[in-house]
Parts: sequence; C-alpha cells; structure tokens
Amino acid sequence: MRILRHFRAAALCFLLFVLVPLWTGCGDVYRPVATPITPNPPSPNFNHFVIAVSTDGPNSFGATTDIDVSGDTNLGVAQVGIAPVHAAMLPGAFRIFVADSGDSTVASFAPTTISPIVFTTLPAGSIPVFIATAVADDGNNSVLVISVVNGIVTNQISVGMKPVAMVETPDTEKIYVASAGNSSTPGSVTSINASDKTANPPVGSGWVSPVWVASRSDSQRVYVLDSGTGTVTAIDTFADGIIGSASVGVGANYMFYDSKLNRLNVTNPAADTMTILDASQDSLPALATISFAAGSVPCPAGCAPLSITALPDGSKAYVATAAVSGTTVTSRVTVINELNNTIKGTVALTSVPLACTTNSPYELFTAASADSSRVYVSNCDAGSIGIISTIADSSPGDNFGPDTLITNMPAPLGTGPITSPGGTPAPQNPVFILPSP
Repeated sequence: MRILRHFRAAALCFLLFVLVPLWTGCGDVYRPVATPITPNPPSPNFNHFVIAVSTDGPNSFGATTDIDVSGDTNLGVAQVGIAPVHAAMLPGAFRIFVADSGDSTVASFAPTTISPIVFTTLPAGSIPVFIATAVADDGNNSVLVISVVNGIVTNQISVGMKPVAMVETPDTEKIYVASAGNSSTPGSVTSINASDKTANPPVGSGWVSPVWVASRSDSQRVYVLDSGTGTVTAIDTFADGIIGSASVGVGANYMFYDSKLNRLNVTNPAADTMTILDASQDSLPALATISFAAGSVPCPAGCAPLSITALPDGSKAYVATAAVSGTTVTSRVTVINELNNTIKGTVALTSVPLACTTNSPYELFTAASADSSRVYVSNCDAGSIGIISTIADSSPGDNFGPDTLITNMPAPLGTGPITSPGGTPAPQNPVFILPSP
C-alpha cells in the first residue's frame, strides 16, 4: 500500500495553544464534533516520551503510539482520525494534536491519560497536513486557527497554493507558511501576524516550490527551503526581507534546525547529499556536504538521505537513508560527529518490500529524545519504529555500545485482511515522530 503523497504529511494548521491568548477573535466559526474514545491509558509517571503517528491507508483510522524513553516501552495506543500525517504538542507537553488528512479533523488528547480523545471537525474541503501553532489546510489553501477554550475554528486565513509546512517564531510574533504550489502556480511564502491573525504581503518572489521552514532561536531569522530552486533562503523577520541564501541542490526537501549549534541540516534525496549550513551568518556558508552516492562510505551502493535529527546536547546528528533495489528498500541511519562533521558510523535498520512514497522525509522520519539518549525512526515501509540508543549500556542483560539499534517496535495493527490462518493484520505505517520537550 502506498501512503500519502510526498508532502501531504507536511502541511500547516492548528493552533496549539501556545498562541491561544493571542489568536482569540472573530471570524467564521465552525462547530467541532467531539467523540470520546477510551483506549488503555499509559502510566502518568514518565518524564520523557515520544509519540509515533501511523496511518492505515487513505480510508482507515490511524493511531498514535506513546513510547517511554527510559524504558523503551509502549505506554499506550490511541485511535485517531483517517490518514493522520503530522502532530504537535502544547508547551509543557500537556496536550497532543494530530492532523487527520483523510477526514478533515484534528484529534487531540493528553499524553498522560490519552482518554478522552476530542475531534475537531474542520471546514468543508479541508485537508490538514501540518500542525505547528496553527493548521495548514492543503484543501482550502489556508491556515486554520482553533480556539483552545472551546475547540472551534475561529479564523481561516488564505495563503498560497498548497501550504505544506510552517513555523512560529519563538517570540510568538509571527507564523511563516511555506506553500509548495503546483505545476501551474508557483510556490510562495506567507507571514501571519499572531496578534490579529492577518496575513502580510508575500515574502520575496521567485519561489518555485518551498517545502520546509525553520526559525532561528532568537526569532530574528526564518529559513525557507525551496526544493525547486535548490536553495535555503534567510529572511529578516522584522521586515520580512530576504537577506541571504545558499545552494543545497534541486530536490532537497527536508531541513532540521540545530538550536544547540545554530546550524541548518538539509537532506537532498535527489542528489544523495546532506548539507550543513552555518545559521550564524546570513550568507549561510556550508560547513560540510556529505555524500551518500554510490561508492561513498555510508552507502557503497548509493542511498537517499530522507531526514535528519541532531541530539540536543550537540554531539551527534543522525541521517536516515533508503536504498531501493527493485521492490525492496533497505534503510539505515548514518551517525555524524558534530564536532568535525564527519561520519562516525552507521546503524542498519531493515530490508523490506517497498510500501510507501519514496524520497519523502515521512518514509523515514527521525527525532531525538529530549535527554539525547535515544533516536527514533518511523519506518513507513517496515511498519515499525526503530529505537536507537545513542549511549552505551553495560547493565546486566544489555551490554551494548553507543549507537545500537535496541528494537524495531511494531506499529499498531491495521484493519486489513488476515492473509494466513491464525494470523494477524499487517501493522500500520508510521509516518511521523513527535518527541516531548
């Protein structure tokens, strides 16, 4: 089964309540439908966790898996809407929001109890694809604002064609939206004022297909990755003016901002490269470019880098790659030493039949735990979440070195047919990982 389109899993929308005090107001109001679901609740006593989002195809309900970082255990599973693609959480990790692209809803729940789950129904035609402090609506080319007080859509803000990603500046002044456009309409970048929910004039010009956006920690710069032009562009958030750019190659489609080292890590599956940019300078000079092409150290037969994460402690970065041969895809993670930007090692994941959209960051999405002890990879093709220990463990019964794959945790079971007597349905396809603070 092939999963979501290349960047449907990345679109914008849903006001996590970080902006609720700022984004209250009038506008067209849509009443939500709230349906409680009662799964088995996890223990409320854990400190760090990650939420893995999995889909069961375009017509079935998906799920989230709550994973305890310290115990590498499944704390609970929640059924969400149809074809979930992205998730975000409120500050303090006290509520999770999931964009359900297949049924125009946003599911929300508290991670410590999971039950009840509340579903907010979005305007007709909505296709939520990305959540930050608002919801990106691919279906209506808009950004939706939802009130935390009563769970209704309070504002529908028009942006460019096919919004796919967005970011709020840490000072909560603005939200920046990347719209990818289509074959007849070029992409665009829009900034939205948090105080009154108004869109500013388009940021810059000459965009082809912006697909990702990130904010610097000081809120003074926002960075836009345009896959069509192969550039990362720096924007001055005070004036919304373009002040610098760097080339990362046409086809680059994922960007991770490393707040510890003030860097931008960009993966390009079309060129089989990963580029590290210095975000402390507006010219964005490249610190290193690492090749994953055939003959390179991490990928002798060649492989495509799909996503990247970095440990919060600033020591290592992890690049998830996929190598397709016929109908089989082999996935692995390459470990980068951030002290000198060199390859430290690789971690093999799986070799399985190809099942998901290729060359998308959501085929192999990576995220690091807040304590830097674990890296997680949502392996869409394999129906599992790879859990990598970044540190050594010499405790009885374990005794493994750093950067070791501990397990491939199965995703929740799907609803498809059982192919053998006494068997079980195939697992769902994980597409996103959301770590707690």
